[in-house]
Amino acid sequence: MKVVILCGGVGSRLAEETKLIPKPMVKLGGLPIVQHIINYFEKYGFKEFILATGYKKEILEKYYKNKKRVKCIFTGKKTLTGGRLLKLSKYFKKNENFLLTYGDGLSNQNINSLL
Repeated sequence: MKVVILCGGVGSRLAEETKLIPKPMVKLGGLPIVQHIINYFEKYGFKEFILATGYKKEILEKYYKNKKRVKCIFTGKKTLTGGRLLKLSKYFKKNENFLLTYGDGLSNQNINSLL
């Protein structure tokens, strides 16, 4: 099952950090927030990640350039959540399930229980 991570917003509430980088790339403990999210899902056996990018997309693309399990898909600079999902629809088979999360939220949710 694929995991979609929304990484396209401007991050205006963190403006001092996000002038140069997108919010999911803000580092916590030496790693970008989005990498912490990917690591957490990998612990539960997930191996395919789609990052729905927008604002400062090139920074995410450069960081994940050589990671075969992570695809960065540009979904527009000002696209809202529903629009981003619509633009990603071609990456899924008909009726294929996937998980969706935001690229700036960390949690200790048990993914197996969630499913």
